[in-house]
Amino acid sequence: MRSMLTKQRIIVLGAVVLLCVVVLYAGDGSAARKKFSGKDCLDCHTKFADKYLGMKYVHAVVKEKKCEDCHLRHGIVPKLLLKRAGNDLCFECHSKEKMGMKKQHVHTALQHGKCTACHDPHASQGNHLLAADGKDVCYRCHKKEIFEKKTVHKVLLTQGCGACHFSHSSDQRDLLIKAETPLCLSCHDSNKTAFKTSHGNYPVQTKPCTACHNPHSSDQPKLMKESAHNPTVTGSCDMCHNAPNGEKPFALKQKDVSGLCQQCHVLDELKAGGDKQHAPFKDGMCVQCHNPHSSENPKLLMERGNKLCFGCHTDKGEKFAFRHAPVESGKGCLSCHLPHAAKNEHLLIVKGAGLCFTCHEKVKDALKFKHQHPPFVQEMCTACHNPHGTNISRLLKDRADKVCYSCHSDAETDFEKKTVHKPVQNGECFSCHNAHGSDEAKLLKATGSKLCAQCHGELMKEVADNNVHPPFAKGLCLGCHNPHASNIDGMLLQNQSILCLKCHTKTEKAFQASKSRHKPVEAGLCSKCHSPHQTKLGKLLLAQAPDMCLACHKGLKERMSKETAHPPAAGDCLVCHKPHGSPEDKLLVQAVLGICTQCHDVKADSFKRAHIYIDASVMNCRSCHDPHASTDPKFFKSHIHPPFAGRSCDECHIVTKR
Repeated sequence: MRSMLTKQRIIVLGAVVLLCVVVLYAGDGSAARKKFSGKDCLDCHTKFADKYLGMKYVHAVVKEKKCEDCHLRHGIVPKLLLKRAGNDLCFECHSKEKMGMKKQHVHTALQHGKCTACHDPHASQGNHLLAADGKDVCYRCHKKEIFEKKTVHKVLLTQGCGACHFSHSSDQRDLLIKAETPLCLSCHDSNKTAFKTSHGNYPVQTKPCTACHNPHSSDQPKLMKESAHNPTVTGSCDMCHNAPNGEKPFALKQKDVSGLCQQCHVLDELKAGGDKQHAPFKDGMCVQCHNPHSSENPKLLMERGNKLCFGCHTDKGEKFAFRHAPVESGKGCLSCHLPHAAKNEHLLIVKGAGLCFTCHEKVKDALKFKHQHPPFVQEMCTACHNPHGTNISRLLKDRADKVCYSCHSDAETDFEKKTVHKPVQNGECFSCHNAHGSDEAKLLKATGSKLCAQCHGELMKEVADNNVHPPFAKGLCLGCHNPHASNIDGMLLQNQSILCLKCHTKTEKAFQASKSRHKPVEAGLCSKCHSPHQTKLGKLLLAQAPDMCLACHKGLKERMSKETAHPPAAGDCLVCHKPHGSPEDKLLVQAVLGICTQCHDVKADSFKRAHIYIDASVMNCRSCHDPHASTDPKFFKSHIHPPFAGRSCDECHIVTKR
């Protein structure tokens, strides 16, 4: 027992000694030197270092080489992998509160997560890491020409945008550093005589300055807006307002605004002889469209171009795939409409189609055609077209077929059939019809096969040595087909059993008198065997026999490929059968014996002996022989009576030689 404990102590002591050796080895200096030593990002990104590290202002994390504060490791893959998207990455250091994200007005770029629109995230020669100097950074988004007109606000030239605006956010609109009027008055002393005189002694310091002035630049003196009302420019404010020293100096002299306007603007001149008046004009609501003091838009308009009209006529301002060109032009709505009054409905400059023809002169030529579309003749352009814009080409009010059905309601029902002509199905009525006029009846673009050839040109191409169906050769497509829709395949006017037999009367008579009838003919499927247009083969067949026949008789085809085929069957089925109908059964061209004796001599001694001298006239060859194929050299059927198979006829029959 003691010896066993001694051995265990020796083993434990040995393990402790081994562990100490391992620890001492791990602490050895040479082993420590073998640890992995990494590289900085800039050891590889040398071009980056050359570009940015020498700039005046370097982002702190870049200067401290803390690339991984913003980027994920990505090895040699040349792709920017940021830890967070957009501004969220910036907000990890630059708090949202400091940026003023909770203020009422936030700079659009900042709001949309685009700090880099203004700042370079690595380094810059400009303070605050701005991507450009002074105003130039603002001009990256704001059009420079707006701020550099003939007369430029002095503070913009000397101190730049930051004199009036915060760069990130503000509690004032337009990111102003304080409310508009106090901001202006911090430079412009309202107590000075010159200030009072230029404003007609009115207390304008209580009103927003931008009602009359552009705060940045203008082509007008004293930064007046581009379009200024004459009383405003001349300081004759008292023409419309109470005296400047009154209790309510800015109140209007009379409630009827239009009455004030008519002091200078003659109503009849504005009407220009028109008795149809624009609703705001009729109701004396001049200021609904015009600013009474000044505007950056022509004629003191509240908005530029169509925006003014779309303020009330919102449906006209919707986004459309196809816009009427005049609506998109410089004059916009005024290309067709008068603003105050007109002699025509809808304030149109010219009545009806006359207005349309001022641009669409070629369309007017359709009036010279032999046949014209009634709405076109009656100048009802808007019956089919939307004059402002739509999502359908040609400015149609709806898909072409829907527009047509609004008048041709019967056609919509007629076209809801099993087979619909593709242009009709796609609502492309204009594929075949002219919308305005044509020299052809029913406004067709062409007549007969010429019209069909627009799409079916390849089918209708003349091919040398082809056999051509006479109606097809004469271009009588509509003699067989309905141009719009049909409940019959191929868009036929009638079932083939009726349609084809209208011309092929002999075939019909023979068929009606037949005892046996070919099933495709009986089902009216003439085109299963014949082309209704043209082929290389006689009788317009799609293929030669027996291939034609075996396309349907697949079981027989398989047998003929595996067994020995009867030569007539392998050559031409029509040697024995009629294609449509026959007075004999199985569509035979004549009685069985008559067919067989064309090749087999029933008077020959070999024939008589093989048939134990039975008179051929009382035999039915098909009772024993298969007329198409067999594994037997004599074409016997596959299942026969054993004595017969062994040629032991005399076991049952008395053989008498004759």
